Amino acid sequence: MKMKITKLLMVAFLFIGMNGVFAQDKFGANPDECKMNLSLFHESVKAKAYAEAMEPWKACLTNCPKASKHIYSDGLKIAKNLIANGDTSGADLVNELYAKRIENFPSNLGKVYSDWAKFLMENGGSEELIFEKLNAAFEVDPAGMSVKNIFKFFEKVMEKYKDTNTQKVFDTMDSVLEAVDVKIAKMSKEHLKLQTKVTNGESLSKKEQRRVDRKYFEKNLSGLGMIQGGLDGTVESIATCERLIPLYKKSYEANKTNIVWLKRTAKRLNNKGCKNDPFFLELIENWAAAEPSVEVLKYLESLYRGQERVSEADALAARIFEMASPEEKARFYYSQAQDLQKAGKYGAARTKAREALSLDPNYGRAYMLIGQMYANSAKRITGDEIDKRMVYVPAVTKMRQAMNVDPSLSSSCNQYIKRYKSYYPDTKLLFTKNKKSGSSHKVGGWIGETVRVP
Repeated sequence: MKMKITKLLMVAFLFIGMNGVFAQDKFGANPDECKMNLSLFHESVKAKAYAEAMEPWKACLTNCPKASKHIYSDGLKIAKNLIANGDTSGADLVNELYAKRIENFPSNLGKVYSDWAKFLMENGGSEELIFEKLNAAFEVDPAGMSVKNIFKFFEKVMEKYKDTNTQKVFDTMDSVLEAVDVKIAKMSKEHLKLQTKVTNGESLSKKEQRRVDRKYFEKNLSGLGMIQGGLDGTVESIATCERLIPLYKKSYEANKTNIVWLKRTAKRLNNKGCKNDPFFLELIENWAAAEPSVEVLKYLESLYRGQERVSEADALAARIFEMASPEEKARFYYSQAQDLQKAGKYGAARTKAREALSLDPNYGRAYMLIGQMYANSAKRITGDEIDKRMVYVPAVTKMRQAMNVDPSLSSSCNQYIKRYKSYYPDTKLLFTKNKKSGSSHKVGGWIGETVRVP
């Protein structure tokens, strides 16, 4: 028994001793002094007493740089205060702080490098240095970059490589879009969680209330949605099927088993309308053989159905539904709705879009597709001028529903809403047809919805 107690005491002393070593490593040679200085400068910075904060802050930066991230976040406030007061040493101090933050706390570096690049942009940093920091952010964690800096980085890559390395431009664009998708998915979940709390009348934390007041998620998701549309427009001049097909054919043999390359190439060719080229089918069949995922089987099902290989397409659809999560099933229904819409089968396309929404009520693109089909049906509707113009009312409703559930679509939806509302029946037309604003109106044809006259 005595032996056991002795061993336990030894283990306890060793544990305490090791903790002391780690604490000394973190807080330097004088832990008590470091902790005191940390408290002193942090409280001074909170009170915006930057002159008072300077001495204890410098002591921590010099003697215990690993003690706390506050050394760097508060240090940036001190340095920026110097800049605001005309002290040119402040800019050098900011650069030193970012470098030391990365050295001592190598976490969340996508955001850190992105913030560093933003500072350089605002304070006369060279284009070369700005690109260096943006590239570093993109290499470690593109999803950690700010919305503006993601787009800025791609613009710089496009400018630098568009004439010498087209593949580099497309690869970067694919990586950017993947990072944007990650940010949208993460933010959408957080946004939905916050919306649910607000709807249920639950109490919010200070951080959550600030986000509600500032419309944090709505603004950021809208900005991310604009990037998705903006990038494609940026490469429009070089992203044509005539240019893409030969480019990817050159790299095909070397990348037959490279799933990332196959996936990105398929997405790029599909988005640019190149899927009727025989190379696209070969690419998809090879990808499906290498990795029979839901994503690639959806491409293959669509291609086979388009070629009227019905039994093969049906077999793939059944296989997809065995494998897919509810969200993946929703996206599968949406892709089927798109194919039906392109074939002019609007009623069937709406049914598929609604099935997508039954599985994922926040999938705004399904609402958008229905709204676009409504608007495109204006000339098909039988009846008088009011009947044709009233088609745009439910179209606007669908666009509003789309951006309400998915704010990343706000920019595109608002453009459609502005255009569609310009086609509403005006006051003169309503008067001549004896129609009153606010009265109900049944939109005919395949739409069959009752709406209010604007």
